[in-house]
Amino acid sequence: MTIKDIARLSGYSLGTVSRVLNNHPDVSQAARERVMAVVQEQGFEPNTNARHLKLQAQSAIAVLVKGSQNLLFAGILERIQSLLQDSEEEVYVAYLDEDADEVQYAVQLVKLRRPKGFLFLGGDLECFRREFHQITVPCVLLTNDAQSLGFGNLSSFTTDDTAAAGAVIEYLYRHGHRRIGVLGGNLASEQISLKRLRGVQNTMQRLGLPFDARSQHVPCRFSMAEGYAAARRLLEREPELTALFALGDVIALGAMRAIYDLGLRVPEDISIVGYDGINETRFCIPRLTTIRQDAAQLAARGVQTLLQAIHYKHPPVYETIDFALLEHESVGSVECQ
Repeated sequence: MTIKDIARLSGYSLGTVSRVLNNHPDVSQAARERVMAVVQEQGFEPNTNARHLKLQAQSAIAVLVKGSQNLLFAGILERIQSLLQDSEEEVYVAYLDEDADEVQYAVQLVKLRRPKGFLFLGGDLECFRREFHQITVPCVLLTNDAQSLGFGNLSSFTTDDTAAAGAVIEYLYRHGHRRIGVLGGNLASEQISLKRLRGVQNTMQRLGLPFDARSQHVPCRFSMAEGYAAARRLLEREPELTALFALGDVIALGAMRAIYDLGLRVPEDISIVGYDGINETRFCIPRLTTIRQDAAQLAARGVQTLLQAIHYKHPPVYETIDFALLEHESVGSVECQ
């Protein structure tokens, strides 16, 4: 008699049975009574070591979050946890460093916890290309596109980062900006920041705008503190810039404080646009113009697809979720130069 047998006989999921056996409070009384009735009828003696019980069968769905200060990921994660709880699934969450190898971590987690599936929030495609073949359970990558990798157990949902970044440059161009700086990202790997910078470069070239990445771009991690430092460095080096495009809203929020500390005003002296559409951008002064990624849709499609792959062996799905440019108060118009 195993925990799988109890789940089958009671009519409840493995996650619900596990929570009952481990005396978790988030189980209905009806489920608790039914599971315990099966336990008594079958003479099942659960091992009091919860880790041992989980190792008898595949355990929780693992969610790996790349970067601890990414507020977009925090919003997506909150929705993921709610959706999985509604589906009576256990969730294991791990926050990784922004530059960590998330696939290597997942490979080790397979050996230690035997998760039934993975949701990756953020990811470096080179890590997937190099190591993902070692993972056989269903997986979903959110905010990057895995279609080119061709793995049969890896779906992905993302925003068209290249097109969205291009839309920002076109928007600034329509407002008269010709000298535009860029903040953020890691250009040494296949992450989303590289796609956003590519959208900047392609669009500026098409519009005939000057852009020298060595002087007009300062890479940095996705945090307010890093955004602050990067903005100061860029504006002190290139004082003729009239607008900044931050590759993440948290970077933009830090940059706005740096602009103020340099004695400048947003948008009177310098305009700024962010990327992600996190809630905090609606409450800063001025409200930040930004690209909105649909966090609710990313979470919903990611969870739905992962559960279908786990329970029904569905093939991988690749989708691009629409973005929107939210025009708020942080961009002003300048005379064309």
